[in-house]
Amino acid sequence: MLVAVFGSSCNSNDVTPTSTSSAPKTAAGPVLNSLPPNVLTSEMRAASGSPFKLSDYSGKVIFVNLWATWCGPCRLETPELVKLHKEFQDRGVEMFGLSTEEPDASAEAVRQFVSAFNVDYHIGWATPEVKFTLMEGRGAIPQSFIITREGRLMRKFIGFNPTTTPPQLRQALEDALAAKG
Repeated sequence: MLVAVFGSSCNSNDVTPTSTSSAPKTAAGPVLNSLPPNVLTSEMRAASGSPFKLSDYSGKVIFVNLWATWCGPCRLETPELVKLHKEFQDRGVEMFGLSTEEPDASAEAVRQFVSAFNVDYHIGWATPEVKFTLMEGRGAIPQSFIITREGRLMRKFIGFNPTTTPPQLRQALEDALAAKG
């Protein structure tokens, strides 16, 4: 029996969704070592309509996922993120799903996505500045970021592989919770 294991990602260009296939990449030592002030203090819009900033959650482990409603790998990843949120929310992890789409144009699609996938973590839109800073020129989504309580970027994931990504995300969250200064 031949079994194919693959990972995939989409190109995020906010105009025309284009799928690409590639193995998900992780970076244990990313170029960004901590969240820049512009990412922490940028006011973003939640799906509920209220504004928020990542700095509102300082002192907690933060999980940020950049995604889009039209992205197939993002749709595959979301049920796993819902499971992770249920597992880690009581341990001080704040999870954010930030759409890379234009907020006004995608508001209804995002609401439908949240409902269809029973998403119970923070959902909103990344500002262009936040998106471009975090993605560091890599337009592929999904991208996930694990940030320690001190604001250090512990791990970055690009793409999604249903076999390997969930346990890697879980371990990165455990490592971030265990991190000391």
